[in-house]
Amino acid sequence: MRDKQANRRIRLLLVIFALVFAATLARAVWLQGVRAATLGRMAERQHRETVVVPAGRGTIFDTNGVQLAIGEQTKTIYADPRQLADPRAVAVAAHRILGVDANQLYPQLLNRKTAFVYVKRFADPLKAAAFMQKKFTGVNDYPEEKRTYPQGSVASQVIGFAGTDNRGLGGLEIEYDRQLKGKPGKQTIVRDPFGQTINVVSATPERQGHDVFSTIDNKIQANAEEVLRETVAKWHARSATAIVLDPHTGAVLAMAQAPGYNANDSSRVPQTYLTNHAVTDVFEPGSVFKLVTVAGALTEGLVTPRSTFKLPPCIQVADKCIHDAELRGTETLTVAKILSYSSNVGAITIAEKLGAPDLVKWIERFGFGKPTGLDFPGESGGIVPSFPDQWSGTTIGNVPIGQGIAVTPIQIASAYAAIANGGVWIQPHLVERVGGRTLHSFKHRRVVSPAVDRALKTMLTGVVDEHGATGNEAQIAGYTVAGKTGTAQIPGPHGYTTGKYVASFLGMVPVKSPRLLVLVSVEQPHGQIYGGIVAAPAFAQIAKFDLQYLSVPPDAPVH
Repeated sequence: MRDKQANRRIRLLLVIFALVFAATLARAVWLQGVRAATLGRMAERQHRETVVVPAGRGTIFDTNGVQLAIGEQTKTIYADPRQLADPRAVAVAAHRILGVDANQLYPQLLNRKTAFVYVKRFADPLKAAAFMQKKFTGVNDYPEEKRTYPQGSVASQVIGFAGTDNRGLGGLEIEYDRQLKGKPGKQTIVRDPFGQTINVVSATPERQGHDVFSTIDNKIQANAEEVLRETVAKWHARSATAIVLDPHTGAVLAMAQAPGYNANDSSRVPQTYLTNHAVTDVFEPGSVFKLVTVAGALTEGLVTPRSTFKLPPCIQVADKCIHDAELRGTETLTVAKILSYSSNVGAITIAEKLGAPDLVKWIERFGFGKPTGLDFPGESGGIVPSFPDQWSGTTIGNVPIGQGIAVTPIQIASAYAAIANGGVWIQPHLVERVGGRTLHSFKHRRVVSPAVDRALKTMLTGVVDEHGATGNEAQIAGYTVAGKTGTAQIPGPHGYTTGKYVASFLGMVPVKSPRLLVLVSVEQPHGQIYGGIVAAPAFAQIAKFDLQYLSVPPDAPVH
């Protein structure tokens, strides 16, 4: 009896083993036959990974080879929470070695629903190496560039900045992003079950970005910014802008503003600090715009510098009586004196002689109403009232004295640079070379004849040299200076805002063969409002430094 029971148990056990074996065999056949391809792909994905190898971003240099924007080599460390053996140890080590907040990192490392968590992005390579020596399972790193600006605040609004993905977000960084960013490569790597790289099976090399060589001179730029900071502080102004141009080439040697910001802290400053006001903002230019009217009347043969006009205390234009900045009686002034004394009545008288259609023609001829073509994002074209649709009875009294029209600082600077350059306008630019390619396709056009240009230079010299003229504060010992002052009210939603002005000065030096065209514009100064008092001294400071720095020989005797 007992033998029969034992035999039954043995047979039952054999049946069970047979069933288990059959089930296992069927499972193996199904996995290796039906599911083999799918599981193979899954296994390959688990052990193989294609990673992007970022390309190094090109460097931005100043005209002398000083680095303005560079790529700093760093390491980015990341973790796969699904593979971590000890999340707490990783968080503690990251806090101790990398300076990471462990209380913020630890909960992220516990989240096994995600396969990727940054432990530290843009880590110092030496600290990253020390951390990686811990050989935590599920923790890896890769090289990554961090954009750095060695000069800090110098030219920050011009250079702009790049984001955490190393893509340009402002200034030259975005204007030349395609050339700077290069082309990333790829690597297919094999990892062990612990997530460590054991082999690289294929690789496509990255292509480094091109370097960009700007026209900015680091020394000239830094000095202009310092002078603007002092000017803003002295006059308790809202802001100030300066442009230094080489009038013979159109190269921008400096484009400064105050207040500024450190480009390495771009994510923590207000948007208004990031904006390059010299290119994107418009303002009513005031008396500096009188050059356009006088240039047009001279070219059309309607006046000469010695032509005289009997000017009343104010001139009636439609329902307005417009007077000069300083009240006076009836005077007889030459065209040259009208410019040097900045007479509103005289400028309007000449404009009426020129006529509205021709005045509009000359406004356009000097390049107002459209962008200059500067290689910078977001350039404004200004605001010019179209004739005759947007002209009223008083427009002929406003536009010739720089009211009712809006320009950018770079527009008015390039217009004066044309006079400095013998009457030829040259497209301004901020970059002269990309990689090994020198840029040459800058537009040129003649604005006035050489004879008219010489006459304008002589008259603009009188603005600075003549006793009682508006630009006496722009004088520089040993050098001849030609320029023009401007004082313009700031328009608001319901007319001009009381007590708010923009004070400007544009000047060229030395007059016989100008090496520099300098614009200074100060918004909302307090205590004084006139361009000849607020902006002209800042021009003199900037230009004096630049002349000495560039070793420009004096051209006038020192009295």
